[in-house]
Amino acid sequence: MARRLAVLAGIVAGAALGWALAQERIRHHRADLFSPRPLRRLAALAGLRSEIGVETVRLLRDYLEWERHPVLRRRARGIVRRMEAALG
Repeated sequence: MARRLAVLAGIVAGAALGWALAQERIRHHRADLFSPRPLRRLAALAGLRSEIGVETVRLLRDYLEWERHPVLRRRARGIVRRMEAALG
């Protein structure tokens, strides 16, 4: 019984740590979205691609108004279209 409880506690702790790390990565990606370095912006777009939500779409729309690099704009537009389709 004690072993099962320890395993369960480990699973819960692992899930909580994973969630916290994922949230930190999301914050990091959002910060890099407006970086002066194009590769960081590209990495931020890749990270935000899986974060489907209304707030992410709003952020990417703001980004599209700001971004001047055609490749990054095209990439962001594609992500926004896919998110909007997924959100309905």
